[in-house]
Amino acid sequence: MKIALFIPCLVEQFHPQVGVATAKVLAEVGIQTYYPKAQTCCGQPVYKSGLRKRTIPLAKHFISLFEDAEAVVAPSGSCVSMVRHEYPVIFHDDKKWLERGLEVSGKTYELTEFLVDVLGIQDIGAQWYGRAVYHDSCQVMRALGVRKQPRKLLENVKGLELLEMERPELCCGFGVPFSFKFPHISEAMVKEKVSYVLDTGAEYLIGAEISCLMNMGGYMQKQRYPVKAVHIMLWKMPNCRKT
Repeated sequence: MKIALFIPCLVEQFHPQVGVATAKVLAEVGIQTYYPKAQTCCGQPVYKSGLRKRTIPLAKHFISLFEDAEAVVAPSGSCVSMVRHEYPVIFHDDKKWLERGLEVSGKTYELTEFLVDVLGIQDIGAQWYGRAVYHDSCQVMRALGVRKQPRKLLENVKGLELLEMERPELCCGFGVPFSFKFPHISEAMVKEKVSYVLDTGAEYLIGAEISCLMNMGGYMQKQRYPVKAVHIMLWKMPNCRKT
């Protein structure tokens, strides 16, 4: 398969090791990938700020860049949700770009979804010793319906004790641009979410959405809580497990 890697802005700018780990994991299961260097933002922050017209050139660029790939895989559910659900809305009155957008959105996948649902892989031979809890990000769980897939992968990680927190569906409070516009509400939300993480006694907070991990990980670091926030793909890079 000709698989294109879409590496979201936050991953590329702040946690590029997640992109490297994504390519490494896919290579180890026999998938060849390539990284289109001309890729830019998918348009999600602009779109969610209400600037639809400014989103259009970004969406067109994304479609043009990835339409020749057999599949597009990203280590971020929110960006995949943007492409899959919002591109058809953006181009609803433009037949040409709507057709091209639907073709690309139909083959764009969140990474754990691609591994489990498309490739049928639930065990990649990973080892990771410790107690961990998984965070269901809003865009990953609600928008994409991805909930069981990451857990299936984590259940097969040798040495990992996978715990469940109370109210796993609760939002962490990030939600671009929500956290910027309503910082006090956002802080209250992340405080509540982290309290459920701490109640489990987990050493690691694992997630598939880097924005949520940055939000919760930053809060826990500020409070000096002994829990590390880790992207789910970093099990292959033990020296980079702290987000």
